[in-house]
Amino acid sequence: MNIVNLAAYRFVALDDLPALRERVLERATALALKGTVLFAPEGINLFLAGPRAAVDAFMAWLHGDPRFAGMKAKESLSDDAPFGRLRVRLKKEIITMHRPAIRPEGGRAPAVDAPTLQRWLDQGHDDAGREVLMLDTRNDYEIDVGRFVQAVDYRLASFTGFPAAVAADRARFADKTVVSYCTGGIRCEKAALHMQDIGIERVHQLEGGILKYLELTDGAHWQGDCFVFDGRGAIDKQLLPSPPLPFGERIEVRGQSCAEVDAKPAMLPLPAGVRGHAGEKLLPERALGNSPASLGPSPQSSPRRGEEANAKSAALHWGGA
Repeated sequence: MNIVNLAAYRFVALDDLPALRERVLERATALALKGTVLFAPEGINLFLAGPRAAVDAFMAWLHGDPRFAGMKAKESLSDDAPFGRLRVRLKKEIITMHRPAIRPEGGRAPAVDAPTLQRWLDQGHDDAGREVLMLDTRNDYEIDVGRFVQAVDYRLASFTGFPAAVAADRARFADKTVVSYCTGGIRCEKAALHMQDIGIERVHQLEGGILKYLELTDGAHWQGDCFVFDGRGAIDKQLLPSPPLPFGERIEVRGQSCAEVDAKPAMLPLPAGVRGHAGEKLLPERALGNSPASLGPSPQSSPRRGEEANAKSAALHWGGA
C-alpha cells in the first residue's frame, strides 16, 4: 500500500487565518497531497493523503510553525488516496459544537492513553477500583459501523446535539470513571471539557481516539470497524480499508432517499436489501434515507450504514474525527 493517510488536529489560538490558509494550500499543492485541512480561531484539523515522502515533507514543514511543533498524526495505509482533491478551508470551529465557552486551546481535560484504557477494560475497573464507562461522542451512523463494547451512545445526528444529551443523562455517571471517545480525539476533547463544566467528575478523554487505540493495542473491547470520513468508508482493527459492500439499487425520490436527487447520481455500496441514491454533496446519514417514508436499513443491516461512495465529499461537510 503506497498511500499514507494522515489525521491530525491541535487546539491552538490562530489569528492569521487567511495567510495561513494560503501557505498551507501552496505547500500541500506542491506536494500533490489530497484531503481537507480546516482552520478556525481555535486551531487546525487535517485529513491528508499521499506518498510517504510527501506526507513526511508536509508534516516537517508544518512543524516549523511553533504553533504546530510536535503535532502528532494518526496514520493508516491504502492503495489509493481516499480523497478526490485538496481543500483548505476556514471555519468558525474546527469541530462544530456551538459552545463558545468550551476552549480546549486554553486547557485540556485529563486523558487516558490506549494501553492504560485496555488494561482498565481488561480488569473491569480503573486503578482506583471504579467502574469505567465508555461514552461514544460520534454520530449514530458512525457507531453502527463499530464501537467499544457496552459503550453509551446518544444516537446523535450531529455533534451539536451532544451537550443537551449528556446534560440530561448526568445521573448515569455518578461514582464512575467516564472515558469519552471519538475517531481521532477532537470531538471527545471538547466533550470531556463540557462534561467537566456541567459538574460530571472523573472525566477522561481517550488520547488519540479510536485510531490510536487500534494502533497501540490488539483491538480488544472494540467490535466492528471504524467509520472514517473519506473514500474508504471504514477501516478494520489493523487500520486497513474494510472490504466494499454489494451495490444497492438507486432510488431517485427527493425527500425520501436523498435530498440531493438532482445532483450527479452515483451507486452506493449498501447492505443487502437496502436501496439508496447519492449525489456529490450527500451527507452520510442521507444515504439510506431516514425520513419516515424512506426505505432504511434493518437492525441487522445497519453496521455498514456510513459506507457510501461519496464519503470523501462527506468529510468536507462534517470534518469529523
